[in-house]
Amino acid sequence: MTAIERSRTVAVVGAGTMGQGIAQVALLAGHRVLIYDINAALAADGVGFVQDRVERMAAKGRLDRAEAEHAIDRIGAAGDLADLAGASLVIEAVVENVTVKQALFAALEEVVEPDALLATNTSSLSVTELAAGLAHPGRFLGLHFFNPAPLLPLVEVVSGSATDPAAAERAYRTVLGWGKTPVRCADTPGFIVNRIARPFYAEAFAVYEEQGADPATIDAVLRESGGFKMGPFQLTDLIGQDVNEAVTRSVWESFFRSPKFTPSLAQRRLVQSGRLGRKSGHGWFPYGPQAVAAQPHTAGPEEAPAKVTVVGDLGPAADLADLLEEAGIAVTATEHGGPYIQLPGEGQLVLADGKTSVEFTDVVYFDLALDYRGATRIALSAGEDTSERTLAEAIGLFQKLGKQVSVIGDVPGMIVARTVAMLIDLTADAVARGVATAEDIDTAMRLGVNYPVGPSEWHDRLGRDWAYDLLHHLDERCPGGRYAPSLALFKLGYAGGDEEGEQ
Repeated sequence: MTAIERSRTVAVVGAGTMGQGIAQVALLAGHRVLIYDINAALAADGVGFVQDRVERMAAKGRLDRAEAEHAIDRIGAAGDLADLAGASLVIEAVVENVTVKQALFAALEEVVEPDALLATNTSSLSVTELAAGLAHPGRFLGLHFFNPAPLLPLVEVVSGSATDPAAAERAYRTVLGWGKTPVRCADTPGFIVNRIARPFYAEAFAVYEEQGADPATIDAVLRESGGFKMGPFQLTDLIGQDVNEAVTRSVWESFFRSPKFTPSLAQRRLVQSGRLGRKSGHGWFPYGPQAVAAQPHTAGPEEAPAKVTVVGDLGPAADLADLLEEAGIAVTATEHGGPYIQLPGEGQLVLADGKTSVEFTDVVYFDLALDYRGATRIALSAGEDTSERTLAEAIGLFQKLGKQVSVIGDVPGMIVARTVAMLIDLTADAVARGVATAEDIDTAMRLGVNYPVGPSEWHDRLGRDWAYDLLHHLDERCPGGRYAPSLALFKLGYAGGDEEGEQ
């Protein structure tokens, strides 16, 4: 199945920001483009906005002048839906309302040719439901662009229950030809990105609600240790708390209120209070000329221990042994027991595993890092029985490695570790259910929300049973189903057998 020819017309219904962006992408790919809006003035304005952008691109040398002039001549406004009769692809970008979209596509079906593709840009509604009532639902699919469409490369190509595979393939190849990075996805709540991304927000909010740490500290740990570009509190303030919570609530409702997707009460209170983020001047953080930026908790200086013993295989934190030696700390290693770092005061430094410090006599947990060498901040947690000496030695040890240290509450799984484990679990479950391939999910999460690595790549780095074990421990301490590892994750971790347990 080939892409839609560049000589064919692409139509966009809806002249808002997203519609304009999609129109610009199709236009610069070589198509003739028509923009239709129920408000004819908005359609004309949309055409003008796209033409102005193309003109500015040419003025800045980002587009050949002759190519820009040809493009400007190829775009126009449609005064009536009937004007879209010759379009080979119609992409809808109107209000997120099922009734409105269904009525629009029923009308379009009466206008376009039988081989024309009809696509919705919805980010949250069911593609299958939107196709209900169409005479030819096989040609209907989702093309979910990310805003701003001209800049962000990702497009989710969503097949509804009735979508013809040939139609989905034609749309996929068309979008690929436009210079985008398409990923294939089944019609599931949230598609790929909005489904898999929920734990990034939810676990941060949960740590906050558990009094584990303040928003600025949680954001800093996820950025400086986890490698994420923005923290979830900062990001949801940018998105809008009302928008982010609405997506979370929609996914939760669509999954029959699964505890995996339970919304945050703290975020609900923000929305109810009108603190919606940057657009309202206050969200998790204040904004405006007089606003003072919140600072993460950072521990004061402590003396590093002169020597430590690495007991057992530290797994994802194995690089710490080399880093400690490079920093001048004497390291003795023993293969038996562990895994942990034995401190001089007899306390133990343990990688987050879903348990709590209070369960042990003298343990400090440290959080997961994307790269312990490159991380600039590490989170530690200690229980009521952890000695002051052990905590001070743990702080000094990481400070000796050049890291800032944030001490948080005794929260099982800490911050980065529980977030990553949940991302891995939702990905494994989605792959097992045929939502998308592991490769497409990794691509979507890197390009759609700028994750440092995809969840499946993270799983490969951390080890086959790491996420399962951590979530199993979390589920024991926080029962209710939220952290219960999926069957798919169990199979990834254990069902393949190991050297000692293969039958």
